Amino acid sequence: MTRTPLSDRNPRTAVSAVGNPGPSVGFAVPTAADAERRSSLRRMKYVATGMLVAAAIVYLFTRWLESRGDAGAWVPFVRAAAEAGMVGGLADWFAVTALFKQPLGLPIPHTALIRRKKDQIGDQLGGFIEENFMTPAVIEHQVSKLRLPGRVSHWLADPANADRISAEASRIISLAGEMLRDEDIEQLIMAGVQWLARPQWGPPAGRILEQLIDEDRLEPVIALLCDRAHEWSLESQPLIDRVIDRDGPTWAPKFLTVLVGERIHRELVEFTWKVKTDPEHEVRRAMRAFLDTFADDLQHDEATIARFESIKDEFLGRDEVAGAASTAWKAAKAVLEQALDDPDSSLRTGLADAVITVATRIDSDEVLQAKMNMWTVRVARHVADNYADEIVSVITETVRAWDAEDTSRKIELQVGRDLQFIRINGTVVGSLAGLVIYTVSVLLFGG
Repeated sequence: MTRTPLSDRNPRTAVSAVGNPGPSVGFAVPTAADAERRSSLRRMKYVATGMLVAAAIVYLFTRWLESRGDAGAWVPFVRAAAEAGMVGGLADWFAVTALFKQPLGLPIPHTALIRRKKDQIGDQLGGFIEENFMTPAVIEHQVSKLRLPGRVSHWLADPANADRISAEASRIISLAGEMLRDEDIEQLIMAGVQWLARPQWGPPAGRILEQLIDEDRLEPVIALLCDRAHEWSLESQPLIDRVIDRDGPTWAPKFLTVLVGERIHRELVEFTWKVKTDPEHEVRRAMRAFLDTFADDLQHDEATIARFESIKDEFLGRDEVAGAASTAWKAAKAVLEQALDDPDSSLRTGLADAVITVATRIDSDEVLQAKMNMWTVRVARHVADNYADEIVSVITETVRAWDAEDTSRKIELQVGRDLQFIRINGTVVGSLAGLVIYTVSVLLFGG
C-alpha cells in the first residue's frame, strides 16, 4: 500500500479521522505531578542562572583587580575562564529560551520555535511515527512477538484472577446496561419482531415440518401424545361418570349408568393402550397423514398459507405482545442487575468459570494459540495497511488543536529541567575552554 508521507501533505487541507481540528484548546487541569515538575524546573533555572551570575561576578572582580595594576599572575587566567563561561552560559540561555519564547521579549527571528512551529512539529512527529512505527512490517513483527493470545489466556486461566475476571465482566455488562435506555431496547425488540413478521411463515414452516417428518423427528412427539392420552384415560372414570350423569337419560336407573360408565372407561383404556403400543395403529397413521397434508398445504395451499399468516399477524399485532417485550426486558434487566451486584451469584461465578474454561483450553493448546496469534497478526497488519494514516492523524490533529502558548509551557514543563543542564554545561565548559585557550596562547606567545 502506497502512503503519502505526512510531511508532504498540506497541513491545512489534510483530511483526518478526527475531522476539523476546530478552535485551539488547552490541556487538562494541572496535576500534582505538574506542580512538582514546575517547582523542579524553577530550582534548576535558579541554579543555571546563579552559575551565570557567578561567572559574571568573577569576571568583573578580576577586571577590577587588573584595573588596579597590581593583579597577580593568576588573575588573567581566572578572568579568561570567567569571560568564556559568561559567553557560553549566555549563548546556551538564549538557545534554550528561544525554544519556548522570545528572549527578553525581543522579536528576534527564529525564536519561540515551539509556539510558531507547533503544527509542523505535530506533522513531523506523526510522520516519524508513521514511517518508523506504523509500517506493516514493524506492526506485524511486534504483535507476533507479543504472542497476545498466549499471554492473555495464561492470565485468564489462573484461578487466582477469577474474582477480578468476574468483577470486570460484571462491570462491562453493567456499563452496557446503563448505556442502553429501556425505550431503545423495547423499540429494538419490536423492530426485530416486525422484521420477522414481514416474510411469509407458512412455506418455511411447511418445509421445516416436512423435513422433520422425513427424518422421523416427530415420532417421539406422536409417541408422547399417545402416552399422555393413555395416562389420561386411566384417570378418566370420574369424568365419564359426571358426563353420563349430566347428559344421560334421567329415567335410566343408577346401576345402568354405572355399567355404561365402566364399559366406556374400559373401552377407552383399551383403545388408548392399543394406540400407545402399536406404532402402526390407524390413529397413528392418521396423525402422520394429517401432518403430511398440513406440511404440504403450508407450502402450496393458498388458503392454508393465508390462514396461517392471518394467525401470525393477529398474534404479533396484539398489544400484549408489545407489552410482553417491554415487561420481558425490564424483568430481565432487573434480574441481571441483581445478579451482577451479588459477587456470589451464579451469573458472576458462571461468567468467571466460562472465561477460565475457555482460557484454559487456549492456554493448553499450542496449535490453537498459534492460529489465534496468526489471526491477531493479520488483523494488526490489516489495520497498519489501511488505517495507519487515520491513527497518526489523531496525533497531528490533536497537536494542531492545542493552544500554542499552552503547548509551549507544557513541553517546557516536561523537558525544561533537563534543558537547564545545557545552560549549566555551557557555563562550565565555556569556562574550561576559555582557560585552556588563554593558557595555550600564553605558552605560545607569552603573557
